[in-house]
Amino acid sequence: MSLGNTSRGKYITLLANIGALLTASAWGSSFLSTKVLMETGGFTPVEVYVYRFLLAYMILLCFTFKNIRSRSWRDELTFALCGICAGSLYFITENYALKLTSAGNVSLLAAISPIFTTILVAVMYKQKIKIGVITGSIVSFIGAGCIIFSHGESIEFRPTGDLLALSAAFSWAIYTMAIKRILPLYNGFFVTRKLFFYGVITALPLLMLSDAPYHLSELFDISKPSLIFNFLFLALFCSLGAYLVWNEVMRILGPVVSNNYLYLQPLVTMIAAYFLLGEDIEILGYVGCALIIGGLIYSDKCPDGRLPIHKSRLDNNQ
Repeated sequence: MSLGNTSRGKYITLLANIGALLTASAWGSSFLSTKVLMETGGFTPVEVYVYRFLLAYMILLCFTFKNIRSRSWRDELTFALCGICAGSLYFITENYALKLTSAGNVSLLAAISPIFTTILVAVMYKQKIKIGVITGSIVSFIGAGCIIFSHGESIEFRPTGDLLALSAAFSWAIYTMAIKRILPLYNGFFVTRKLFFYGVITALPLLMLSDAPYHLSELFDISKPSLIFNFLFLALFCSLGAYLVWNEVMRILGPVVSNNYLYLQPLVTMIAAYFLLGEDIEILGYVGCALIIGGLIYSDKCPDGRLPIHKSRLDNNQ
């Protein structure tokens, strides 16, 4: 490999790591925006999910309307699986878990997703995961737990809610595995649009069967600018922008390393809550911050099994 190619590869890897950091930051902040919509606007969790991803889908459709279907039914079914696992199933199981168990349990169990991903990579692709990645993931997981429980949360054994939270974490890991096959075949806009379509369409029945009133009109109430601001942040940055970047990050860094960045979400949430809501950061929170960052640094940055950067894909319309 020439020196130029080596330098280019390092530059692309650096950009991918920055992209993963920005995406994790957006998703970590999304909890606060969702909280505003639900508490101030009265939105239900399903409403927040459907509205934000529907808007993101409509925007993507404007740029990729020339090709609606993928190349084969196998690819189409893979997109459907990814859309469900990274969309409707993930968000719905997590939201219902919050009703059946403690928030601390849900947060901690959801943080297991990168560990599930590591296990699935080792089993499905018969790959040996490097010890640095495993160690870094465990350290970061402990750090996430420290931040979660620094707010006074306690571990409570509630089987139904805990299983739903684990299901959410596992569904994200399945999405990570499934998307790995089709990422080299289509561009990011097409992939992300497909995910949003299947996520929204499978969540619509739950929205329509709900007895709760719809709150879409609240987004057009100029007397409540915080609602539209937070909604647009969720739709444009946390959905549209974040998923576009995240799919490219997984293509470059691979599923294991990219998912380890998800441990940053509770850290970002803690920092955002400090500046925006005035919530104090406890000593355990600082410990968790150090463990998460240390775990990510210790993780091997180039594990086996990442998708080849030079892999050819379809034309830009797909």
